[in-house]
Amino acid sequence: MAELATIARPYAEALYKACGADAKTVLGWLDELACVAAEPQLLQFADSPKTTSEQTYGVISDVMKTALDAHAQNFLRMVIDNNRLSFLPEIAAQFRSLANAQSGSSDAVIFSAFPIEGTALADTAKVLEQRFGRKLNVLVALQPELIGGIRVVIGDEVLDTSVKARLEQMKMALSA
Repeated sequence: MAELATIARPYAEALYKACGADAKTVLGWLDELACVAAEPQLLQFADSPKTTSEQTYGVISDVMKTALDAHAQNFLRMVIDNNRLSFLPEIAAQFRSLANAQSGSSDAVIFSAFPIEGTALADTAKVLEQRFGRKLNVLVALQPELIGGIRVVIGDEVLDTSVKARLEQMKMALSA
């Protein structure tokens, strides 16, 4: 997917430069746009020769939960006019990487068999920040098949302390 990243990078960099210190706000609407743009039915609608840019823009803005400011509207119109709607998820990912690099943090996904909230999440995040040596933006995703424990993914690093992983390790040890 080098082509995807190559095409998305200039859009992400330009948006990052244009937003200045307001990267967190931009991430909010950009992530939502990326989710909307990832829908195959929307992409099929937008790719139809009978569909105009204004119709595509109207559908997307109607689906959005948050109201788009002028900056977001201009960005969306530019992406649609340049036929880059399908690149929005990658643009959002690269924008997030730029924002994380600037703030010195990383995104962490904690997979858990059970919901983690409140103080338990804060304590877990604190321990993980000490373990990985950097500030983390934590997101929790449920995976009941883990049985118990957690699996943490930060970029290409994985920390798996789940019951499922331990059972797999025991299985490998017993079969060796």
